[in-house]
Amino acid sequence: MKTFSKKPGTQEQSDRIGCPVCGSDSFHPHWETGESSWVRCTECSLLLQNPQPVTDDIIERYDEEYFHYERQNEEAFLNLMHLGLRDIGFDSLGMAGRDEKSFLDIGCATGRLAAFLREAGWDAQGVEVCRPAAEFGINTHKVPIHIGTLEDAGFEENRFDIVHNSHVIEHINQPDEFMAGIYRILKPGGYYICTTPNALGLQALLFQEKWRSAIPDHLFLFSRRTLPLLAEKAGFRVIRHRTWGGLGMGTAPLWLKKTADRLVKPLGWGDVMIFLFQK
Repeated sequence: MKTFSKKPGTQEQSDRIGCPVCGSDSFHPHWETGESSWVRCTECSLLLQNPQPVTDDIIERYDEEYFHYERQNEEAFLNLMHLGLRDIGFDSLGMAGRDEKSFLDIGCATGRLAAFLREAGWDAQGVEVCRPAAEFGINTHKVPIHIGTLEDAGFEENRFDIVHNSHVIEHINQPDEFMAGIYRILKPGGYYICTTPNALGLQALLFQEKWRSAIPDHLFLFSRRTLPLLAEKAGFRVIRHRTWGGLGMGTAPLWLKKTADRLVKPLGWGDVMIFLFQK
């Protein structure tokens, strides 16, 4: 599936920022794609757009076009999230058999994962900035979805057993504040599950600025080194991580793609990574 991305609007504003992982304001130029400029932090090696679009302009990109993309692919995305949750050991987190177990999916799109979990007995809800997608989830899947950002939702402290987001954190302007907000709303001992592209994956290393994740909508591209640093800054500890995805369909002969897909997983070179953190 092609990654959704919108061409930046001509009226969008941008700001220069410091590194949200280590606080450095020293960067080396890294990639220039024509639509976005990428730099690498000289201290921690985080890859990011700098300058980058401001939050209000980013949110404006998630409109009807984005909703149709999510609606068209929601079952495929649900399957991918199931595979990721299985890889990270979701069923072994000690929630089975509990009468009360709460789950928040941030960037839930149409709420398909939350709907599945509600059917399985979870108190599951979502947060989504795309109003058409959220309203579809509320009306069709009967999922409680808070329209807006995590901050807008106003959850109390120690509210959830598990917080999840899939392909969201790379879109967030202040990922350090975002993670701190997740830490605040998790119960003591609760889990945070985060899926995002892997900037140290095989595809990123091979394709560089032509990598499929080097798109205008991605403000940060984390790696299996920089994402744990950000999580630890928020107070989390790393439990485990996995990666998957060797080569994209059509980028190599099928035999080579299958070989790469098989090898990258144990080596940690997959195109996508999932981390399990604990409060």
